[in-house]
Amino acid sequence: MNTSVRNSGRLLAAALRALLVLTVVCGVLYPLAVTGVAQTLFRDKANGSEITSDGKVVGSSLIGQSYHLPKQNPDDPDEAARPDPRWFHGRPAGGLGSNSVNTQYSLILSGATNRSGDNEELLQWVKDAKAAVVADNSTATYRVSPADVPADAVTSSGSGLDPHISPEYARLQIHRVAERNQLDADRVEKLVEKHTDGRILGFIGEPRVNVLELNIALRELLG
Repeated sequence: MNTSVRNSGRLLAAALRALLVLTVVCGVLYPLAVTGVAQTLFRDKANGSEITSDGKVVGSSLIGQSYHLPKQNPDDPDEAARPDPRWFHGRPAGGLGSNSVNTQYSLILSGATNRSGDNEELLQWVKDAKAAVVADNSTATYRVSPADVPADAVTSSGSGLDPHISPEYARLQIHRVAERNQLDADRVEKLVEKHTDGRILGFIGEPRVNVLELNIALRELLG
């Protein structure tokens, strides 16, 4: 009986020592080491790839933002958001719907539509989005052809929060943005070219434009 108690006591003491050592190593030393390396070598990425403007954080280069006009009736939850024609717009961002749990914040839940390519509802969404892109971006001197509307202008990404658009979609919006801001279209086109990123290492991915960074540059151009 005494031997059994002593053995149990030794096992319990060993378990407590292991718990203490693993807590210090895994719960203190390892997180501090990882945080130190991240803050030293990858500070921007470790802090969320923040984008600043006028000394203030305005967003992240990893998360898309919407540019909508104020609601005509703020108390109507069913009122559709209207895109602000002065700015470049990102991809459709329906995701999994809107936040209905904590209504203090106006959030879009990240996620895809989860509909197959032949889903009738999805096809109708694409047709409606394409018609809206043509109508919204056509001006008195420039007519958008439906054949020129790229896929990313009418479909959301897997997360629904893609911060990038294709250069083709950005160029399609140039005339509308220029007209609404009373700018020369050539100046806006040069702005798009300046903020077009090529393939990573020259062969990974596709050329892309970060919409938030482009709109910040547009605001600076407007003074």
